[in-house]
Amino acid sequence: MKYSTQSIRLFLLLFVTIQLVHAQYTETINTNSPGRSQGAFAVGNGVAQIEGSLFYRAEEHLLQRYERDYIGASFQLRYGAVTEKLEFSVFGTYNSIDQTDFNGTVSTNTSFSNFSRFTVGAKYLVFDPYQFFGEKKVNLLSWKANNKLDWRDLIPAVSVYAGANFDFSENNLLTPPDDSTISPRLELITQNNWGRWVFVTNFVADRIATDYPSYQWLLTMTRSLSNKWAIFAEYQGLKSDFYSDDLGRGGVTYLVTKDWQVDTSVTLNFKDTPTVFQVNVGMSYRLDFHKDTPIEQTSDPQADDKKGKKKKKKNKLNLEGEGGGI
Repeated sequence: MKYSTQSIRLFLLLFVTIQLVHAQYTETINTNSPGRSQGAFAVGNGVAQIEGSLFYRAEEHLLQRYERDYIGASFQLRYGAVTEKLEFSVFGTYNSIDQTDFNGTVSTNTSFSNFSRFTVGAKYLVFDPYQFFGEKKVNLLSWKANNKLDWRDLIPAVSVYAGANFDFSENNLLTPPDDSTISPRLELITQNNWGRWVFVTNFVADRIATDYPSYQWLLTMTRSLSNKWAIFAEYQGLKSDFYSDDLGRGGVTYLVTKDWQVDTSVTLNFKDTPTVFQVNVGMSYRLDFHKDTPIEQTSDPQADDKKGKKKKKKNKLNLEGEGGGI
């Protein structure tokens, strides 16, 4: 049977894509930005990556009668080491805030700045459906068969994250009062890859074992529009005695090169204590020192093949000569 050039190209594309996902490392940058959730897969062994953004945030609290204007920066430093499944990271958010308090006919202005988050941790992939179930069979004659939803597609990749929050400042208004200098953070992360769609969930227990534990859940859906453009939508819920909210987030990304991505996003919430409006502009860049594990070849394959044939022939003669075989 003769296959068309298009079918052969489709097969090669699917094969390369499956291999890249299976190996964790990808030819193009794997970034968490511009959302606030983490993907399940690591950046890859030997890959160093920085993801950063500048943001403006406006808050208005009707009950406490204040307005805040934030200008700040968020960053992620990620590094894959030891195995393809392990990633070490540093997350940080720094804010500079101007606050106006309204007390009757009098208003007062104050300014302060500090980190609202500085976390060091590690993420490990505990379950990869591509490795567990193996590669899908490719039908060279049917695009529909290769792209239909399979029950295995509903089973996500699963990672766990463990980290520590560091807060060395006293009277930091952006963190809970009398907060511990060091507090733990745990996350359960899942990821489904459905062709051009990627669905990620994060379930977070933050500052646990303190007076103000925080619980979060993030749902992120990303849609690839082309080889360069992608859009995303995200819901983030927060529950804590210090701060609770429901946030909606959306944005767009553009892949400049295989190692460089730029992005922008907008965040809104659904309450007025306080109202939130935030705009982010960011970029991600990686330094790729990843090396594939070489396949060791201890001898000449053709010589091994000849030796194998001779060995089989010799064994056959010996069995027949001894008359001991069945």
